[in-house]
Amino acid sequence: MIKIAICDDEKNIRSYLMSLIREQNTECEITEYASADEYLSSGVEHDLLFLDIELKGSASGMDGMGMAKCIRNTEHIKQPVIIFVTGYEKYVYDAFDVDACGYLVKPVNEQKFAEVFSRAQDKVLSEAEQKKKTLLIQCAGANKALPLDNIYYMESQKHKIVLYTKDGELEYYAKIGELEEKLQGHFCRIHKGYLVNLSYVEEYSRTEIILTNGDKLPLSKYKYEDFVKAYLRFMQ
Repeated sequence: MIKIAICDDEKNIRSYLMSLIREQNTECEITEYASADEYLSSGVEHDLLFLDIELKGSASGMDGMGMAKCIRNTEHIKQPVIIFVTGYEKYVYDAFDVDACGYLVKPVNEQKFAEVFSRAQDKVLSEAEQKKKTLLIQCAGANKALPLDNIYYMESQKHKIVLYTKDGELEYYAKIGELEEKLQGHFCRIHKGYLVNLSYVEEYSRTEIILTNGDKLPLSKYKYEDFVKAYLRFMQ
């Protein structure tokens, strides 16, 4: 399900873009916004944003380009793939300043729309797939995206999680239960205090797991059967 936003002060343009999106036969959820203020105040996150550059109607006076810059300069929010919709080609080069995926010139050509939409959809799906392969943590006041393949295992220590990675140890505040659910299929809970990356399991017994880096971890008798099933599924 792709979450799409259309932000344009002209209702007829919003309706037209919505009809073009529906024609792409993509499973999506579409929300309309008539101004930058309305979009930014909603707090809703979107995967894809169709944005009118000459946007009007905001009490703040913010146009589409200003809104795009505001989004790009705001940390800790989901960054949508942006497609600009404009009546003037002179704005096209400004799109690169905010990492826009493409632009559509009004009146929007149906074939051009299909091409730009397909490219944007591929980018959304690619980013979603990549996100599954990384763990976003907040450490030392900064956000870090760690590739899952860089993590050998995780250990719960009170309210913190210690990550044992190829580059050393990192710790941050998190709950191991939530990580277990989020990383299911790639990591497995082998003990109340440990999550192991199945990629690095070299051998195991009923009480212990040995990783490819030589580390030995306890395997709970209550987790043994679930671990074996998860490991065999992973290896297949």
